[in-house]
Amino acid sequence: MKLIKKILSYPLSILFYLFFGLTLVVFHPIQWGALRLMGPRAHRRSVNAMNLCLLGCLLILGVRISYRNKQNLPKNKEKIIVSNHQSMFDIPMIIWFMRAHKTKFISKIELGKGIPSISFNLKNGGNALIDRKNPKQSIPELTRFGKFIAENKFAAVIFPEGTRSRNGVPKKFAATGLKILFKKAPEALVVPVTINNSWKLVQFGSFPMGVGIHLTLDVHEPLPINSTDIESFIETIEQKVTSAVKT
Repeated sequence: MKLIKKILSYPLSILFYLFFGLTLVVFHPIQWGALRLMGPRAHRRSVNAMNLCLLGCLLILGVRISYRNKQNLPKNKEKIIVSNHQSMFDIPMIIWFMRAHKTKFISKIELGKGIPSISFNLKNGGNALIDRKNPKQSIPELTRFGKFIAENKFAAVIFPEGTRSRNGVPKKFAATGLKILFKKAPEALVVPVTINNSWKLVQFGSFPMGVGIHLTLDVHEPLPINSTDIESFIETIEQKVTSAVKT
C-alpha cells in the first residue's frame, strides 16, 4: 500500500501544485481589488475564500480534514491562538476554520515579498513580519502587533516552536514572542490549538506530496492570561498543545 501511494503521489502532486499555484495567482488581483475598492473587511473575506480553495486543492491528494472545536469562543474578544507547527498547510487550516475570529499571523519577514497572494496578504492584512535574527526589528514589531490585536479584537496566531517540526514531534516553545503578546494584549484569551499529521504532506520534501492523509485541528479550552506567573503559564499552554500531538 505504501508503494502504491508513493507511485500515485507523483502525478497527483503535479496536479496539486498546478491548482495550488493557479489559486495564488488568481486571488492576487482579487485581494488587491477587494482591499483597494472595498476595504479591509472585503479583503479579509477574499483571504478566507482563497484559503478555502487552497484546502480544496488538498482533495486532489486524497486528504481529509477534521476540525474539532467544542469551545464557545467569543467572537468580539481579542485572542492569542497558540499552535504547534508542522507544515505551511497549518496556516490555511487555521485561517478558514477559525475565520470568525479574524486571525492575524506572525510570519518571518522573508515571506513578505515574492509570493503571489501570500506576500500581499502578509503585508496588507494586518499581520506581523519579523526578522528572527534582528531583535531591534522583531521586538518593536511584535509590540506593535500585540497592541493592534488588542485594539481591534482580532486573534493573533503564533507558532512558538519557531520552525516547523519535520517529523511531528513538537519542539520546545520559545517564550519571547508569547511574553510580548501577553503584555501588550493582557485581556486576551489564550486559545491552545493542536494540529496533527500535516507534516506527512511534506514527509518526502516539497515533492512528491504525501497522499491519503487525515489532518486534524483541535481547539482546546481557552485560558485568561496569568500575568503573575508567566513562566508557569507558558508551560501550561505548551503542555495543552503538545500533549494532543500524535507522533
